[in-house]
Amino acid sequence: MRVEVFTIFPEMVSDYAERSILGRAAQASLLELLVHNLRAATSDVHRSVDDAPFGGGAGMVLMPEPVFTAVESARAVRPLFLLGPAGRRFDHSVAAELAELDGFSLLCGRYEGVDDRIRTDLCDGELSIGDFVLAGGELAALIVIEAVARLLPGVLGNEESTGEESFTDGLLEYPQFTRPAEFRGLEVPEVLRSGDHKQVERWRHAAALSRTLTARPDLIEHRGGLSDHDQALLAEFGFDS
Repeated sequence: MRVEVFTIFPEMVSDYAERSILGRAAQASLLELLVHNLRAATSDVHRSVDDAPFGGGAGMVLMPEPVFTAVESARAVRPLFLLGPAGRRFDHSVAAELAELDGFSLLCGRYEGVDDRIRTDLCDGELSIGDFVLAGGELAALIVIEAVARLLPGVLGNEESTGEESFTDGLLEYPQFTRPAEFRGLEVPEVLRSGDHKQVERWRHAAALSRTLTARPDLIEHRGGLSDHDQALLAEFGFDS
């Protein structure tokens, strides 16, 4: 997969990528990450990428010329997504969709945003990582890239890992435990120490249902509520429903 990022702070993206699973994926030729500096596409001595907004107001806005030039000069892989608050909410299902592509590009906004002609005439869509404000799109870009890269075959090494994580089946992941079996009077559930893999699997599904019901009931509602089987499984292992 080829991913391209357009930003005025390329080191913020590349430095993190080199120190994470993204770097390992690149070394294994599973991911090609190209980070483009928007300032390299400017023509003035100050390498200006922003200007004051028409109509007045606080802050600065990324100008269309350097952004268009950078994307067109790089012949950026499409689709190109603007990272911004008005975009499609990025979640696991969107990450899975992007993981099916050969590649995509991300544009990191800064300051008060981008000239709207960039959004309407250059970008193919928008992505938002949540209803909050960041100083720029670099952190959002890293979130998108890592969430997608983890779904690429071979990136994590253990192919079962992505199938058992939160949101994969619309639930939060079940609680995890490791040694020791007893710590400060707190014990690991007996079923997890039983060696009965079928019962362990059933308990984990019940625990995932219970955890999601408590912390993210909206996910349960999105699944259509608890089925009779879900309620029976919760009761079997003593979880409230």
